[in-house]
Amino acid sequence: MDFLNKRSCRELWRELARTIERPLRACALSILVAAGIAGPCAAQSDAQTAEYRVKAAFLYKFGGYVEWPQGVFAKPDSPIAIGVIGADALAEELARIVAGRTINGRPVTVRKLRPGEAVARLHVLFVGRSDSSRLADILAAAKGQPLLTVTESEEALELGSMINFVVVEDKVRFDIAPPPFESSNLKISARLLGVARKVVSKSS
Repeated sequence: MDFLNKRSCRELWRELARTIERPLRACALSILVAAGIAGPCAAQSDAQTAEYRVKAAFLYKFGGYVEWPQGVFAKPDSPIAIGVIGADALAEELARIVAGRTINGRPVTVRKLRPGEAVARLHVLFVGRSDSSRLADILAAAKGQPLLTVTESEEALELGSMINFVVVEDKVRFDIAPPPFESSNLKISARLLGVARKVVSKSS
């Protein structure tokens, strides 16, 4: 783990904010307009779109603060593969964000996964709340693999997720339950832990 200090935390948060907070504020304005013009159903749809836009930006940024074990990538330029289950709109937004961009010099690919599809050869996996009924099974299948699991459901961390999104005062935040330090799987940077809303320790 890298050394954590207040300055590095502030720098990381500013970096995240540049990608996330401005789009969120713009979307929030459009939501207010929609609420007055198109009614509650349209406003709710816009709110979901805005939320997923922010979460997609976070998912892209997360990859830069994860260390995967040696041997996970076949080549120095092998892509980082992000899988998305139960959130097609987020997957589409994420694909737009990562187009032409890299994470630590690696290109990024986005895959929409269907129920029962294997999570092998992925490096990041997002499970949308629409698949919360199968969340325990999905996380069980991912356990022990060098795979960063990200969710948006209550009790997800207890079920084995590593990062779980929460919405607090209309802002998207996240809690982290990093894998045990002695684990041979991936490691989450202390810089990312420093900007989490909450860090939860869990045993191996």
